Amino acid sequence: MTQKLNHIAVLVENIDDSLAFWQDALGLQVSQVEEVPAESAKVAFLSLGESKLELVQPLREETGLERALQKRGPGLHHICIEVPDIHAALERLQAHQVELINPEPRKRDDGTLYAFIHPKSTGGVLLELYQLP
Repeated sequence: MTQKLNHIAVLVENIDDSLAFWQDALGLQVSQVEEVPAESAKVAFLSLGESKLELVQPLREETGLERALQKRGPGLHHICIEVPDIHAALERLQAHQVELINPEPRKRDDGTLYAFIHPKSTGGVLLELYQLP
């Protein structure tokens, strides 16, 4: 199974304020900004070679993102690995008793399938799997 790093996500309080560093000072180019209603989040993707940096801003209180922001503050949120077959990857993980946050993939508006793996199973890192359309 061929896998690659798709993106690294950074939890931020405000995307526009954060872009002052990532885009203006560091010089990364924004490739996409969108709201993800299923996650109650606004995201901005910045090009970083073959991978991306994702800024994630919670849009509502009482969400996992907002709780993480209140508990730990801004910073690294998750790492996303691109897989060719997310269903096969999830089956393999379940066979190895890996704790999944999403046992079934969710679907983004662009058709991307994604699922999160609980940090308890990864040594403390929230991991996201992506299958591009």
